[in-house]
Parts: sequence; C-alpha cells; structure tokens
Amino acid sequence: MDLIKQSFSVNFSYNVYFSEDIFHKNNLILKNFFEEYNSRGTKQKILFVIDDGVVNGHPQLIEKINSYFSTYSETIELVDPIILLPGGEEVKNRSNALDEVLDAINTYGIDRHSYVAGVGGGALLDMVGYASAISHRGIRHLRFPTTVLSQNDSGVGVKNGINYFNKKNFLGTFAPPIGVFNDPVFLRSLEERDWRSGIAEAVKVALIKDLAFFEWLENNADRLRQQDEEAMKYLIFRCAQMHCDHIAGGDPFETGSARPLDFGHWAAHKLEHITHYEVRHGEAVAIGIALDSTYSHYTGMISRDDLQRIISVFNRVGLNVFHEKLEEGRTLQRGLDEFREHLGGQLTITLLEHLGKGMEVHEMDYDRIEKSIQFLKRYSTQKV
Repeated sequence: MDLIKQSFSVNFSYNVYFSEDIFHKNNLILKNFFEEYNSRGTKQKILFVIDDGVVNGHPQLIEKINSYFSTYSETIELVDPIILLPGGEEVKNRSNALDEVLDAINTYGIDRHSYVAGVGGGALLDMVGYASAISHRGIRHLRFPTTVLSQNDSGVGVKNGINYFNKKNFLGTFAPPIGVFNDPVFLRSLEERDWRSGIAEAVKVALIKDLAFFEWLENNADRLRQQDEEAMKYLIFRCAQMHCDHIAGGDPFETGSARPLDFGHWAAHKLEHITHYEVRHGEAVAIGIALDSTYSHYTGMISRDDLQRIISVFNRVGLNVFHEKLEEGRTLQRGLDEFREHLGGQLTITLLEHLGKGMEVHEMDYDRIEKSIQFLKRYSTQKV
C-alpha cells in the first residue's frame, strides 16, 4: 500500500481595535493598518458594504468615509459607490444581498490583496464575511461592528454565513477577519432594544467562564439598562477578550462537537426562526440561556438561588426570559434535532455546573425541557 500523510498548520492572527471616531481623518489607526498590510507596495482597493440603518443613525458616515480615504488616497483606493443594504437577519435570508456584494467584487476587481469591509450589525457582517470568503477563495475582510452584540461577540469571531433551507447559518465558512474595529460612536444611535439585546452574550460568556464577570454584571445591571457608556465599554472589551481567548485556546474552526459559546443557542436559533426573526438574536439568546439554566437547576447542578440570580440579571437589564412560542414543543424539539445535525451528529449541549463554569451533556430530556418552559412561563407572569 502506498500512503502519503499530509499535515500542516496555518497561523491566523488579527487585531481587535478599540478607538473612538475611527473615520475621523485625524485618527490614524486605519491609515497605519493599511500601510502595515501593504506588503507589495502597490495601491490596494477597499469595497465598503454598509447597513443602511447605520447610515440613518449616522448621516455623515458616508461623507466621513469618503473624506478619510481621499485624505489617505496614496495608501488605499476606496471603491465608489459604497454599497448600502438593509441590516438585520433579512440580509442573511435573501440571496440577492449576497449576489450584490459578489457582483461588486467582480465588477471592481477586488482581488486577494484588496479588502471588503462590512459596517453594521452581526447579520450584515456574517453575510459580507461569507461573500469575501467564497470570492477568489478568500479576500481579506474587515469588520466594523456597530451593535453591542457584534462588538462583544460575533464581530470578533471567525464565523461567516447566511441562512438557507430555512436553517440558521446553513451556508457558511470559518474565515477570520484581517482586522476588527470597535467604535463606541456607533452605539450612541442604537435603539434601546438593540442596546439591551447585546447584553445577553455577556451573560452567556460570564456564566460559562467567569464568575467574577457575572458578579460585575449583577452589580452594574442598572447602569447597563440606563445606557451608561463607560459600563458598556467595559462589558464589550471583557466579552471580546474572552471570546478571542476561547478561539485561540481551543477549537477555533469547530471540528469537534463541543461549542460552549453556543450556550443557550439551540433554542435561541429555533425561536428566531419560528417568530420570523421578530425576536432578535440577543433576545432569543437570553431566553435560551434562561431555559438551559432552568434545565440545569432541574438536573440538580445549580441551586434555585443561583437560577434566580441569572433571571434577575436579565430582568434588570430589560430582557425577557420567556416567549409563548417556546410552548410549541414539537417545533422546539426539531430545533434540538437541527442543532445535533449542525454539530455533526453528536448532540453536545452546554449546561451550568455552577455559576461561572459550563459543562457538556450529550442528551436532553424532553419532559425536563417542558418542565423548564413551564417554570419560565409561570415566572414571567407571576414572578414565582
């Protein structure tokens, strides 16, 4: 028998920058970034795709981007026009949004040494990253997250994708960005609902990894609800740091079935779908975390007091822990089956061993799930 064993590793690295007013011409972070990555010494191109809701909240954004790249045109060439697309989950559901980005990449000659930049929430960044990853087998992509959820979680990770066959992220890639730029200016135009929903991912990572951070969330829940910018800056930085540490220290491309950062997500993904995405991702994650935390309590892993602490944090920041669609038992069961398929056959769900530490299980009891749902229903109506 002839045999060749092939093995190699590829080093990925990227920075997550935190800076205010990133497109102000006196802010040199971007200029210096492009100079550092211009290894060929030739002028590179950059194509921008922006969530139109961000432009509505920041009417001077396009003018600022044009002015910035005009000032530093010797470093990089801005492709005109800038593409504006609707944000939210709909941009991942409609193939014409992906097609528009692919067409622009082709039309304007965006090659592997140029850039595609996404400015928006997590859904738009997912789609733009996917378009970049499948064009020319991978174009450098930059992320400018504009929501709490994308700045503290999805925008700093390595996943990209779109929804297909009515399944969340059915098509997707693991393709790290070449740089992430978190700018607090974008958060100032957020609706209160979007501000709150991003906090769910902070609760998630704190519960499975860092008790001290969870206690900080307890102590600062009221400040976060009141949109205290300094509190939110700390939350975002700490979450992004833990997210990056997790990617670097484990299984970044998820070749196994263990996905602790998906705590609460099996129910959340299905809840988003069955509500036609009227429930936003962070809101669904809060409900999914509450469900799996209650399930953890009923398995004897966390106490009733600990469960109450979790639910109290969600209540205080303004996030619900129950939705009537949870009672569609068969639908939720299909969500668990789809999550099993997404993981590659073996179901692996993260529950709570105790506050600050997650643990993996490979089966879920449907009667216990139903019991947990009914607890959350009673809680939401009676505060039991």
